[in-house]
Amino acid sequence: MNVKEVVEIVLALNGGEKFDKTCDQLIEGDWEYQVTGVVTTFMATVDVIHRTIKSGYNLIITHEPTYFTGLDHIDWVKDDPVYQRKKALIDDNRISIWRYHDHMHGGNTDLIYAGLLKDLGWKEYLNTELPQPHCYTIPATTVVALVDFLKKTLGMKVIQVVGDPEMKCSRVGILVGGGSLGLGQEEMPARLMHDQQLDVMICGEITEWTLSAYVRDAAALGFGKAMIVVGHERSEEPGMKELANLLQPLLKDIPIRFSDAGEPFIYL
Repeated sequence: MNVKEVVEIVLALNGGEKFDKTCDQLIEGDWEYQVTGVVTTFMATVDVIHRTIKSGYNLIITHEPTYFTGLDHIDWVKDDPVYQRKKALIDDNRISIWRYHDHMHGGNTDLIYAGLLKDLGWKEYLNTELPQPHCYTIPATTVVALVDFLKKTLGMKVIQVVGDPEMKCSRVGILVGGGSLGLGQEEMPARLMHDQQLDVMICGEITEWTLSAYVRDAAALGFGKAMIVVGHERSEEPGMKELANLLQPLLKDIPIRFSDAGEPFIYL
């Protein structure tokens, strides 16, 4: 099976309409390369590429960009030695990299959220009657207990919190990745908290003057709001892990494995 055939299987997996304009492109490699194995990951970092080469696999399905901009534009970086050495590593080992982002979020199911939901084990708490599908009513707990649960579930050492850690909560919203930036409407996360009467928002990436400021002021005024920031990578990586599980039966004899890109930060 070549790269093109594998990609067609991936695109068919989630159904939905195919986008004419999309970042889901073959970033490196060749459609005709015969696939020896598939790696799914949040981001095709140098470390992930090295692990892919060591495993003998040659197709990486990445959720996020390989070359440092949202659409993998490379005109600005062609003379940069970081780009040159990364590309040489990919080319010398005949690695293909295909990005699976828009169709993963925009198919019949948002597979990134589905993977996170599976890891959290919150299926029974999901409120499917609400217009916003990522709101939950969990058993009453505290913010600090919820943070401890997220640390264990997502494999994190440090989590940022806005609001009172001892606050009790049960109404929880989740906006993974860049969703907590508002998806073009920077007021959206705060409006969601108000409209759905959420106690806590679990976020991917944040802007400190939008939802963070809203929650901080709400807490100061006694409205019982809090925000938990797990980051872009930790909130979306579970979806790429689950993708490997979904694809393995469809790829027959082609092996597939998940490679955790990991948080980009070192905490000192």
